[in-house]
Amino acid sequence: MNNEAEVAPRPSVGEVFRVFLKLGLTSFGGPVAHLGYFRTEFVERRAWMDDREYADLVTLSQFLPGPASSQVGFGIGLVRAGGWGAIAAFVAFTLPSAVLMIAFAYGATLVSGPIGEGVVSGLKIVAVAIVAQAVWGMARTLTPDARRAGIAALALVCAAMVAGSGGQILAITIGVIGGLVLCRAPTGPQSEMIRFPVSRTAGYVSLTVLVVLLLGGPLIVLVTGNGPLALFDIFARAGALVFGGGHVVLPLLQAGLVDPGWVSEAEFLSGYGVAQAMPGPLFSIAGYLGAIADIGPGGLWGAMIALVGIFLPGFLLLIGVLPFWNTLCRRAAAQAAMRGANAAVVGILAAALYSPVFTTAVTGVAAFCLAAVCFVFLTAFRLPPWLVVIAGSVGGVLIGLL
Repeated sequence: MNNEAEVAPRPSVGEVFRVFLKLGLTSFGGPVAHLGYFRTEFVERRAWMDDREYADLVTLSQFLPGPASSQVGFGIGLVRAGGWGAIAAFVAFTLPSAVLMIAFAYGATLVSGPIGEGVVSGLKIVAVAIVAQAVWGMARTLTPDARRAGIAALALVCAAMVAGSGGQILAITIGVIGGLVLCRAPTGPQSEMIRFPVSRTAGYVSLTVLVVLLLGGPLIVLVTGNGPLALFDIFARAGALVFGGGHVVLPLLQAGLVDPGWVSEAEFLSGYGVAQAMPGPLFSIAGYLGAIADIGPGGLWGAMIALVGIFLPGFLLLIGVLPFWNTLCRRAAAQAAMRGANAAVVGILAAALYSPVFTTAVTGVAAFCLAAVCFVFLTAFRLPPWLVVIAGSVGGVLIGLL
């Protein structure tokens, strides 16, 4: 996949929507697993980009606050089908989980009893196989020599030993430094740096809007006391301050909604529990919380305000950074740094494969065997991920019943 000629023709906006809708219905397991699903779909199956381009996008998302997997999906849609493709990718990937979480807010119990618990367990086990496949495939492409393999190993140690987003940022920093020192000379055929169709004007506008939202929003709420604006501000500030994936946003939402009494502790924990069983981004919990919150309009309108609020800052920041990223990546030193950073991404994903993916899903011999079988289904039999999701869910139920 290192040859530009091998990349597939540009898809239509409708095709982007259909592909991401399928992923939104089947991508279980959290942001790290989502990156595995994306790589399988867009690098291996559809050749919309190569491994190096995909890793560039993942690396950028790791540097920026916001929902990492959703930002990567937004970027893929942007590169392949322009602005409308980016919007289609976001809406399609988010829609299934958002609808399910809003339905739960209206009283639909989605996951309960031994069958439901078995399905959730099986989905977590499938995530182990999905992430393992992504790590294996990306390692072969992005760590082809001893220097980059060493960078990946050091990044793995950092990400595993230093908790939270700090470990990921440290790992990528080490990768950048390692790339500048060790990866100056390109080895093997090189593809062009990924190009994002975003102008500097669009970048400046996006950053300006983001600053106005984050600085002006609290002042407007303070002056007007407007409930819908206050609800939007709570979720926008949470979405703008998150590094390291969806789970990190939960303490921010708890501080913004539970501590003031807008949502009860029991309601918050119930929504978090159900969100674990949903496909797509964990940020979709905003739909549930916005619908039940005692601030704002509540119901469907409250859910929509919360969803827009939590996702918008991350996308504005991504659009704001992309034009400058394009310019930076043309420089030889930047390309060397990216080679090191991409190797570090492999290490970060490998660390995440162990914790939290493996440690939370594989709780016994039976679960380990099911994870291994799912991995073989994906790599040797090349079954589509959605079919492996079904197999893993059935296996999880059988393990629970036995």
